[in-house]
Amino acid sequence: MQAAGQTHLPIINGWAEHFHINTPLRMAHYLAQIAHESGELRYTKELASGRAYEGRKDLGNTQQGDGVKYKGRGLIQITGRANYRKYANYCGFDVVDSPELLERSLGATKSSMWVFDTFGCNELADQDNLKAIRRKINGGYNGLAACEKYLKRAKEAMEIKVLA
Repeated sequence: MQAAGQTHLPIINGWAEHFHINTPLRMAHYLAQIAHESGELRYTKELASGRAYEGRKDLGNTQQGDGVKYKGRGLIQITGRANYRKYANYCGFDVVDSPELLERSLGATKSSMWVFDTFGCNELADQDNLKAIRRKINGGYNGLAACEKYLKRAKEAMEIKVLA
């Protein structure tokens, strides 16, 4: 995780203020999410094939092959044609036609920060509400126990008082 962290850390530091991840508690929650979603910064592309997302209209996957093409990418695993399009509209890069851009360091990191901010996770982090953040990121509570562990480590590293 150290080598990958050194790749992503300058990007995180450079964009944190822009994406309002600008308090220790917000950063701790953000780091917990990316640690889980990316397998401790090892993966910027979902390991599963993406076939499970075929036909998922809630993700904007309306064309044959969308599930595989728009499977999770980035440190927070943007998933689905609709979310790729929203991020493309924000960043100005055509990640809809070139989804692999989200696998590269800048795209993977910046997109994860965009998701964290756009999905309302900063405000939930202010409330220290990990469960609500998990629901925003994942649509459920998959990975909650791992995120609790990562959050505790991040809080300790940043010397944030951990309540029992």
